[in-house]
Amino acid sequence: MEVVRGKDITIRFDSAKCIHSRYCVTGAPTLFVGNVEGDWIFPDAVPVEDSVRIAWACPSGAIAYERHDGGPQEEAPPVNIVRLQENGPLAFRANLTINGQPAGYRATLCRCGKSKTKPFCDHSHVEAGFLATSEPATKSEEALAVRDGVLAITPTKDGPLQVEGNLEICTGTGRVIEKTVKTWLCRCGASANKPFCDGTHKKIGFTAP
Repeated sequence: MEVVRGKDITIRFDSAKCIHSRYCVTGAPTLFVGNVEGDWIFPDAVPVEDSVRIAWACPSGAIAYERHDGGPQEEAPPVNIVRLQENGPLAFRANLTINGQPAGYRATLCRCGKSKTKPFCDHSHVEAGFLATSEPATKSEEALAVRDGVLAITPTKDGPLQVEGNLEICTGTGRVIEKTVKTWLCRCGASANKPFCDGTHKKIGFTAP
């Protein structure tokens, strides 16, 4: 964890969560300076709102912030969503708990089955050549009575992610494919019904805590 305090904002970077989406170094290259040795985060290089915008764009939650200017801190989003990344992880935005522990408002969880930091993505899907569309067919469009609240994620032993709470499952382009309050999402990488579990983890002997 790197913690860099500026005049009006402190930036925290957790390398263990980073999936190299590069929103930081491309969206604010003077705040996050790429390909350098030593210091690379400069909170005073941009206005506070720009720092907040870039942190919120980080899908994994690797970038977080604390404001000192009296402005609002990060809050849970008004709608709980998980976005499917093409050939990549599940990107959650909600008031998250994982295994019963508070986990912030953003997280990218492995769905290729190869991550060494399960349930979190560690970018292993690239080396593994994982293939999974981010645009599956729509399943259900029935509206939820409530769209926010705590989203509880429990990685089941040798099985899928059990997700409980109000959730809209979105494609990479933002289309909603299902609205649900309880579902099981594949994390072995082999389901024929991605992003949903179809029991294939049992056939292939998938193991994960």
